[in-house]
Amino acid sequence: MSVEAVESGAKTVVNPDEIEVAEGQEHENLHGWVPDLADESLLRAALDKAFDYRGNITVVLHDGRQLEGYVFDRHAGADLQTSYVRIIPVADRLKIKVAYAEVRRLEFTGRDTAAGKSFESWIAKYWAKKAAGEKNIQIVPETLD
Repeated sequence: MSVEAVESGAKTVVNPDEIEVAEGQEHENLHGWVPDLADESLLRAALDKAFDYRGNITVVLHDGRQLEGYVFDRHAGADLQTSYVRIIPVADRLKIKVAYAEVRRLEFTGRDTAAGKSFESWIAKYWAKKAAGEKNIQIVPETLD
């Protein structure tokens, strides 16, 4: 497939497959993972994954408090004191800002709500239902609880 683009009155044929520059991202199954936070780089990498995760995480702070919720924002500062994540806790829905320096333990406790939701999974379910002789096949989304 190609697309015609007009630049300064001249037509240019553009092939979208040739201009694609972003690689796809493989999503890891992180549910149940408790990362090693032995040094700053491991802590930063784990909190980056927590931000990309589509489920709840549990953060254990150095003072012993535990926060379970969804990481919806992060800021990587120059050091651990100025870097933070923002979490929407399950219990009260207030947005809480947590400095990286306060994090002692991180657990990926909630179900990843988008796991297994690829187009390939949808097609596989469709063909399985069709092979079983089902009619009026509809694949409906799961409830989010």
